[in-house]
Amino acid sequence: MVRRISRREFIRICTGTTAGIALLSALEPYILETLAEAAEGKPPVIWLQGAGCTGCSVSLLNAVNPPIQKVLLDIISLRFHPTVMAAAGHLAWHALEETAAKYPGKYFLVVEGGVPTGDDGIFCTIGEKDGKEITLLHALKEYGSKAAAIIAAGQCASFGGIPGAAPNPTTTVGVWEVIKKTPVINVPCCPMHPDDFLGTLTYVLRFGELPELDYFNRPKLFFPDQTIHEGCPRCEYFAKGIFAKHPGDEGCLAMVGCKGMVAHSRCHIRWWNNHTNWCIRAGAPCQACSEPGFPDDSGPLYGRYRLHE
Repeated sequence: MVRRISRREFIRICTGTTAGIALLSALEPYILETLAEAAEGKPPVIWLQGAGCTGCSVSLLNAVNPPIQKVLLDIISLRFHPTVMAAAGHLAWHALEETAAKYPGKYFLVVEGGVPTGDDGIFCTIGEKDGKEITLLHALKEYGSKAAAIIAAGQCASFGGIPGAAPNPTTTVGVWEVIKKTPVINVPCCPMHPDDFLGTLTYVLRFGELPELDYFNRPKLFFPDQTIHEGCPRCEYFAKGIFAKHPGDEGCLAMVGCKGMVAHSRCHIRWWNNHTNWCIRAGAPCQACSEPGFPDDSGPLYGRYRLHE
């Protein structure tokens, strides 16, 4: 029997995990207990996909602690996900409608991808009913208003991301710019980190409330006030004035496009791909994909980043 974890302990584990150790490995006993308790009612989850590349779904499927198949099949009730569900067409859409009607105010809505709002959302259709196309914008307004909470999974769903980059002919925006009454939790990065998503879901299920959010509705557990630059292993090079001339070179990567000084994320602590590596450790500059201005404010990608014009 795993002892119950307090809110303070949960936050301490989330913010104190060291590099190379999976956050969810540290939390696994508590996650399994929390999700096992939730599994008795199997919280229904509807997952909509909009303007994006499906990379956040792929990232989530890389979760290993606990195994994502256990979460999706045994713990939550994933009623609709265009990529992983077996059903298609009218049968799939009926499952979505049935879930929303049966569990109003109880299901969680996950949105992956930006929300095109131009021309009444016609640039992103995700289904059909009675011979008429259903846009993501329409579905988000209808099903988002009935959800207990919405998790915007990834940079595109949170802030518009690459689909919302200039000149943005489809007027793509993040979920929170469309939905104002239902709580929206933004879990950005391109793609999102599976730890951030499952950690956020665990917190909501465990404590029955939203985690503390920052100004951009990001969970402070995973998007702290500290920047990546402040915790970067190459920061000492910056202090000594040693700068790389090319990606992969020794030295601070500020002159070759690194935006770690404005990025609020824990990539340098959690790493990626089952905690194998992360951008700067691989010699690539951080592009601040955790921030609302990505990618427009991240240029030049591989040149000296101007903090002020």
